[in-house]
Order: sequence, then structure tokens, then C-alpha cells
Amino acid sequence: MLRAFTARRIAAAAAYGGGGITALGGATFALVVMEMRLARKIILATPNGDPPRADGLYGEMYGRAPLSLVVLGDSTAAGLGVHDPAETPAAVLASGLAAMAGRPVRLTNVALPGARSSALGGQVERALEVRPDVAVVMVGANDVTSRVPAADSVRHLAGAVGRLRDAGAQVVAGTCPDLGSVKPLMQPLRWIARRASRQLAAAQTIAVVERGGRSVSIGDLLGREFAADPHTMFSADRYHPSARGYAAAAAALLPSLAAALELEPDLEAWPLRTRIGDGVLPVYRAAAAAAELAGTEVSGASVAGRERGPRGRWARLLRRRSATEPDTGSGAGSRTEPDPATS
Repeated sequence: MLRAFTARRIAAAAAYGGGGITALGGATFALVVMEMRLARKIILATPNGDPPRADGLYGEMYGRAPLSLVVLGDSTAAGLGVHDPAETPAAVLASGLAAMAGRPVRLTNVALPGARSSALGGQVERALEVRPDVAVVMVGANDVTSRVPAADSVRHLAGAVGRLRDAGAQVVAGTCPDLGSVKPLMQPLRWIARRASRQLAAAQTIAVVERGGRSVSIGDLLGREFAADPHTMFSADRYHPSARGYAAAAAALLPSLAAALELEPDLEAWPLRTRIGDGVLPVYRAAAAAAELAGTEVSGASVAGRERGPRGRWARLLRRRSATEPDTGSGAGSRTEPDPATS
């Protein structure tokens, strides 16, 4: 349970202004900096240029007003690494959402390559101009590589989610990706990057769910697929996803967008089977579990009519697995709800 308590401490530091936890000790700092510079040099040796602009209307005009979808975040949210607008994750999400909702979707992407979580405030300003029905946030990787304190990162994300929710938008956050899957990274940087990524992802989940959003653990889902097939899952720079990689990320996020908007997908035709763990946990424990489980959604829940227990917000895990993944018969959580007095 160390990671659960670590995530809880980071989220608490974000809420109360503390410094949080740093992932690196002084003994390894010099080596990590050297390796990070080498990795960055390899990545920049094959520049991708600017991401394609995919803003616009998606789906057929069904005689209904379009839904407004806004995407915020960093280069992954912007689609850096592909050249066709239709291959960006935002465009894939907009097209899928339009098909599921039976109405057009107007996409506005305000994400910027290189953005850290501190850039979310300005992006939210732009997002609110279009009055979004639902917002997708994908951020965190640049915070890890720039050694931004995790509590600072989470504080900015929490503020962005809170403002979007206050404006009436549903929010789905793809948590920090698993940077340990990036090919140019060597040990020990690869191990440190994976550890820092998962700690940040868990703390992000707590912040998002506490403010009424949903989180999806992108990092663990794509990490295994990227490691198994890096040539097709990564773009030319071996850092950003390829079109296939972005499609995998969008497939993980899209069911959560549908659930946030109370849309019911056709599960017979849906490319992901849905498996629900009915257990309810304190959010910090659910967040830690989600960081370890591929494609896990965490959303708010209640026990005996109460949203909070003695250890904070209640949350439910929902794990989505690919249609080819074998069913082990186990869900993402316990099958019984916990006793509020003991959990």
C-alpha cells in the first residue's frame, strides 16, 4: 500500500500547499540528468513538426445541436507525431462520440506540445469560451521529465477540473502516461520514470475524482502495448505515439466519455468489453489500484447515501479490457461494498 499512501500525500500537499514528494534522491541526480539529456537529444534528432489541426464538426447532421468537446493538455492531447488530422486522438474521440451519441460533435483542441500542468489555467480560459459539454485532459509527462514537484502538477490539474465542472462540463482525465515505455530511456532513468509516472497518475486520479471528474489510467494500458510493439506504436521520434498508439489511447478514453454523458454504447459492437468491479474503496486506494491496472476508470461513488467516508471520497473502479484479453473471472475491485466504519 506504499503507493496508495504516497499518492494520498501528494494529493494532500497539492490541496494544502505543501511541496509534495520528489522521485529522485541526490545520489542518482547527476546520472539521471545525463541520461535525460541523452534521451532528449535522441528524441529531438527526429522532429515531428507541429501537430495537425483537427478542430471542427464531426459526425452526420442528425438534426440535433452538436455536443461541444474540448481537449486540453500536452503534445499527446494535441496529437504530435501524426500528420493526418483524422489520426489525432481528439479527432478519433470526436468521431466515436458522434457515432455513439447520434448527433454531431464540435471539437475544439486547446492542447499545446510541451505544455506542463501549469499551462492548464490558460487552456481552461480558451475552453470555457466554447461552453463545453465534456472535456478531456491529458497531461503530466512534461511535468515528470522537467522534475516539477508532483504536488504542484496536481494542484494545477485540480484547479482546471474544478473550473470545468463549475461551468457544467463533464471531465475525463487520461492520467500521466508510463514514461518507462519510452525507447530512448535507459536504466536507471527508465525505472525512475516509470515510478514517478505512476505516482503522479495516482495523485492525479485523486484530484480529478475529488472534483467530480473521471480518470482513466492511460499509462499502464499503453505501456505494455508500446513495449511489445514499439515500431508501430511510436512515431518517428520514438517518444510520441503513432496513429495506432493514439487510437489505442482514444479507445481507452471513449467509453468513459460516453458514461460521463450518460450514453449507452452498443456493447455487442463495442471494440472493448466492459468488466465492472462493484467494490467501493476510498479514493486514494482506488487511485493506486488504477495506476497498476490497464485502462482502469475511477469515478465517484457513495456508500449508504454518503459520498465521503472516514478516509475521504468514495470511488469505484471500472476496468475495461480489450476483446482479445482472456477473462480471468476477477474484476477490478472487491464484489462487496466496504463497511464505512472500517474502510
